[in-house]
Amino acid sequence: MTATFSKPLADTPGAKPGSPSPPGRPPGRADLAADLSASLTVFLIALPLSLGIALATGAPLQAGLVAAAVGGLVAGYFGGAPLQVSGPAAGLTVVTAELIQRYGWRTTCAITVLAGCCQLGLAALRTARSALMVSPAIVHGMLAGIGVTIALAQLHIVLGGTPQSSALANVRELPSQLADIHPTALGISALTLLLLIAWPRLPGRAGQALRKVPAALAAVGTATAVAAVAGLQLPRVDLPSWRSHALPELPEGPVLGLIAAVLTITLVGSVESLLSTVATDKLIASERPTGSRPPRADLDRELRGQGAANIVSGALGGLPITGVAVRSVANVKSGAMSRKSAMLHGFWVVLAAGLLVPVLDLIPLAALAALVMAVGVQMVSITHMRTVTRHREIAVYATTIAAVVLGGVLEGVGVGIAVAVALALHRLARTRITLEERDGVHHLAVRGQLTFLAVPRLSRTLAQIPHKGHVVVELGGSFMDHAAYETLHDWQESHLAHGGSLEVNGPPAEPGARAVPASRTASASASGSGHHCCRPWTPWKNHCDHQPVGDRTHPEAAPVPSASADAGRAGAVTDRDPAGEGAGAAAAPRSRGASRLASGITAFQRDTAPHVRDELARLAREGQRPSQLFLTCADSRLVTSMITASGPGDLFTVRNVGNLVPLPGAETGDDSVAAAIEYAVDVLQVDSITVCGHSGCGAMQALLNSAPGEPATPLGRWLRHGRPSLERMDSPHHAWARIAGRLPADAVEQLCLTNVVQQLEHLRAHESVARRLAEGTLELHGMYFHVGEAQAYLLSEGEDFFDCRVFDSVGRRT
Repeated sequence: MTATFSKPLADTPGAKPGSPSPPGRPPGRADLAADLSASLTVFLIALPLSLGIALATGAPLQAGLVAAAVGGLVAGYFGGAPLQVSGPAAGLTVVTAELIQRYGWRTTCAITVLAGCCQLGLAALRTARSALMVSPAIVHGMLAGIGVTIALAQLHIVLGGTPQSSALANVRELPSQLADIHPTALGISALTLLLLIAWPRLPGRAGQALRKVPAALAAVGTATAVAAVAGLQLPRVDLPSWRSHALPELPEGPVLGLIAAVLTITLVGSVESLLSTVATDKLIASERPTGSRPPRADLDRELRGQGAANIVSGALGGLPITGVAVRSVANVKSGAMSRKSAMLHGFWVVLAAGLLVPVLDLIPLAALAALVMAVGVQMVSITHMRTVTRHREIAVYATTIAAVVLGGVLEGVGVGIAVAVALALHRLARTRITLEERDGVHHLAVRGQLTFLAVPRLSRTLAQIPHKGHVVVELGGSFMDHAAYETLHDWQESHLAHGGSLEVNGPPAEPGARAVPASRTASASASGSGHHCCRPWTPWKNHCDHQPVGDRTHPEAAPVPSASADAGRAGAVTDRDPAGEGAGAAAAPRSRGASRLASGITAFQRDTAPHVRDELARLAREGQRPSQLFLTCADSRLVTSMITASGPGDLFTVRNVGNLVPLPGAETGDDSVAAAIEYAVDVLQVDSITVCGHSGCGAMQALLNSAPGEPATPLGRWLRHGRPSLERMDSPHHAWARIAGRLPADAVEQLCLTNVVQQLEHLRAHESVARRLAEGTLELHGMYFHVGEAQAYLLSEGEDFFDCRVFDSVGRRT
């Protein structure tokens, strides 16, 4: 098994995640150096993109530089996301281009100022989080539609022509443009695209050094150099004198049209900025340990900063501004520590706009068009398509794209919202109600939400049930409105009054309330009495919610019985009186654990046993047939049945300190683990074996802190089986294991991950396992459970890479 890394573990070789800054260096100086380095990287990305976006909108090219500078200086200073970088964004390209064509550039600048004022108003009303309630399918569809529109328009410039006024017009004119290709422009564009694709994949040490230059800058810079050296005749950037730079004027045009334009800029800019803010926060959390993270983003302050930046940018003749994900990601990955990085990047743009005009004038427009076209294509994300497909929202996504391309951004968002609402209503109304009789018992199953729309079908089905029969009602939804509640409640009263019996699984206690999980049931007898049962986690939840560390007393416990108390009284213990009555407090340390155990047994016999008795009886008759050997740590926080959603007979579980698998014949070997492996593989014929480690493992902490020559205690002798894991982690021949989306938090977590990989290697050394693996009838799996996050990770095949797998209610991976 080889170990590979998708991200470097640290900026320096051998550095480990979570390690503190080197001692003796002032944090302020280190942070400033990191911000300075990151700002240069972001500047090199922002410069060609800003010019390209200005070109795509039809605005003066200087407007892109103004927006980039203002985004860095103003939004960077006033914004609520310290590491987010703002500037002209592709998400507003289509909107801005339409406004320029309809109202002219100077009126568009005024619209930008008014949109900034609206953003300030929304921030004052603290409505920033409400912008995030828009369905992700709509947002991704909007961005994809904008990307398609951008790509179609820039394709004409790539081919040496001129873009049309709309996406449909660009499609119609494409055949004639293909018939009249300009080879020079196409060659420069092809070179730019080739470098954009190949630059991040340059191999070797030389490639690693070259990749420090952003791909966008390398592509545009190389294309510019080739065009200049070869003396190619093609349109280039033309930055006019700043003396003739256009400033805003009073808006002219239909009032309703101007209002719609302002609202469009406000909506699209705010949503894109806030989504970028949330994504940047997630990236920071996954990339950096807690001690080196900036404060979490303040969304209202960020919206306020975006509003101020748009006011200033519009007033200075710049493009509309949003938070930009590409530049923000580059800022975080370049090691930025504070908002100074974004502000410095704006300062570099100002210097470039004043000092590098002769150099910028050499850039071919075809190179910028190819760069922006690539950005547009990337906005149509395959990952987003898969996500919305898994969540059954592909219809919303597709219609939003089509509406944005055919009608415009505001129209596309409106259509997307309408389709999303229609889809939600359809799902709400689609309730499945079935009735079947098994062994004289009528089973009524309701799948979906119970609303007034389903009441007629529910009423018809209930009328088919005989009065005196026993009925089991299974409610599988999570919501019941008042009309459905009254219908079900009236039928229940009538059924019980006529001598029937009833068991209801999973009903809400009140109309409009959220339904309890299916494992919680309510039973009612013919007399009408009932109680909630099968709540196995209730005592545990109360314990977690009320008891501080070191205080194991139940919050409402009565005095604890003495050691001589009648054992038969355990049957009377309840959640509210777990210890019984009439005992002396002096015996508490001796009997508290026994009382809690008796309380749990009583709760099981009363609530859970009736529901699992049939299944356990079947297993008693047929014997155990587990599909999996599950080898995990003895840590009390790992509840195997809970984290694997398994039940009786599913897992053959082996637990020990550190989830270790001793090698066959190893010194101080423990035959109990080998015996369990042999029994599971050869006798029970399990299909798979899983080794599960977990965060905060005390055994791994002890192993990491152990020193050679320590006295040999039983624990020390057992932990010798973990020594190969420690050697693997320190070996230069094995890359560190990693977790999807983030780096390991510290050396202990890294050892926990490495230990899982190493124990899988030990498993292969067992004869029975090796034989079944060779036959192809056995699989090995690695698993890591993060206790604090309640998140499980599976080891990717062939790599030391722990990938987060989440499953929805029907078993599909999300």
